[in-house]
Amino acid sequence: METIIFEVIDKTGRNLRLTQKRWTHIREEHPEIVDPEELIKVITKPDKILASDRDDSVAWYFLYSKQRKEYLKVSAKYFTTMKETI
Repeated sequence: METIIFEVIDKTGRNLRLTQKRWTHIREEHPEIVDPEELIKVITKPDKILASDRDDSVAWYFLYSKQRKEYLKVSAKYFTTMKETI
């Protein structure tokens, strides 16, 4: 079983989790994201949630960061038995 970094409930009541595998991907592709708490904040208090235009099982969570002066975006893929942020 894969290591879980965190598991949270999003603004719509969905259960989401971040696995070590996905966290490694995020750190490699987005080195400016240094703390999983940043992702938790976006998921639990987004300014906006949009459905992906490419995949019905994916949603995008957005939260404006005043510090960075840009939106942080978290992509989440929904599964029937587990949820994982990607």
